[in-house]
Amino acid sequence: MKSETVAVHGGYDTEPTTKAVAVPIYQTVAYEFDSADHGAALFNLEADGYRYTRINNPTVAVLERRVAALEGGLAALCVSSGQAALNYAVLNLAEIGSNIVSVPQLYGTTYTLFAHILPSQGLAVRFAESDRPEAIEKLIDDKTRAIFCESVGNPAGNICDFEALAAVGARHGVPLIVDNTVATPLLVRPIDYGADIVVHSLTKFLGGHGTTLGGAIIDSGRFPWKEHARRFAMFNEPDASYHGLVYTEHFGAAAYIARCRSVYQRTTGAVLAPISAFLLLQGIETVALRVERHVENARRVAEFLRRDRRVAWVNYAGFSDNPYHALARKYFGGRACSLLTFGIAGGLEAGKRFYDALKLFKRLVNMGDAKSLACHPASTTHRQMSALEQEKAGVRPEMIRLSIGIEHIDDILADLDQALAAAQRQCAPLIAAE
Repeated sequence: MKSETVAVHGGYDTEPTTKAVAVPIYQTVAYEFDSADHGAALFNLEADGYRYTRINNPTVAVLERRVAALEGGLAALCVSSGQAALNYAVLNLAEIGSNIVSVPQLYGTTYTLFAHILPSQGLAVRFAESDRPEAIEKLIDDKTRAIFCESVGNPAGNICDFEALAAVGARHGVPLIVDNTVATPLLVRPIDYGADIVVHSLTKFLGGHGTTLGGAIIDSGRFPWKEHARRFAMFNEPDASYHGLVYTEHFGAAAYIARCRSVYQRTTGAVLAPISAFLLLQGIETVALRVERHVENARRVAEFLRRDRRVAWVNYAGFSDNPYHALARKYFGGRACSLLTFGIAGGLEAGKRFYDALKLFKRLVNMGDAKSLACHPASTTHRQMSALEQEKAGVRPEMIRLSIGIEHIDDILADLDQALAAAQRQCAPLIAAE
């Protein structure tokens, strides 16, 4: 099925008992066992089924199957937030004393996780000088367990070359993890280009309505864990917490996601509530239509800003002179995502006046909502970073990040125009719009 159809029907057949067409909300903590032996078989991972909602749940399972199908993966695990998904995705394949290699252009909280939290737990993160494959490759050694990138950097707007990064990983026997939150599988499926693991903040475009937190880890099922048993002993040696179970032998291609659920979800419990899974499924049903409008509106906004003399610069991969335009053409079919950044003539103070004058746009740190949203990254999402760290992440002091919604484009442009006018009223000399 095509992605538009998967978004509506993927992972669910009519419920057999009641014939419910809508996905039921299984708001339950536990599930009855047929017998002592049945319960033992479930807890020994010898039988399929449900045992406790911290581990799995029928409503959440539909979401997991749908998200996996959208990304072209084998299986998925849905958790309480995008950050929980990223944390589990990395911890599941690393151990104390190992490292992962990351591009420098990252979402602010991801940077905090990588630069401070994981190192405090004994896992090093090496930040490359750029997102170029050669910059990544020179940091890989025998302790490296993964390469990480965002499909589109938030808010830097860079587009990573998945095929090239996947080839680097394959040469060294390490998987490529891609955060595909900004692009969504409607624009690109990184697994199609060699990525091994994909993570999402479902809170953003897939959920799409700013109501529900959620995250997902999607396993391609293609990484050869057995071939790299020395590097990834956790998948290839007996797990004492499961009576000596070996994940690659028991689960085959699904070893990665099975261990993530059985070890990290079961013991640390970043659980997605069934009602949250239901709400996210409602959002996913319309994601194809929304992304189409998001992308078209963003193109119109970028063109409007670029023509305006009150704007100093616009970072938008849809422009032919953008350094990432070739990759946008390769991976996104020439389209650009609806997250873009720009700077206002007059610098930081003019930018603050613009931000404060917005009326239709909501001033907040979310993105991917049906509503148009604006953010000043240097003072919010990347506030905990030093000026140098912000620069490496692609954040300028005057930068405004826009997440373009699905409202009528005339109303979006009118709000931007009036806010630009307000930003320039106190500037001297006055910069007139063309």
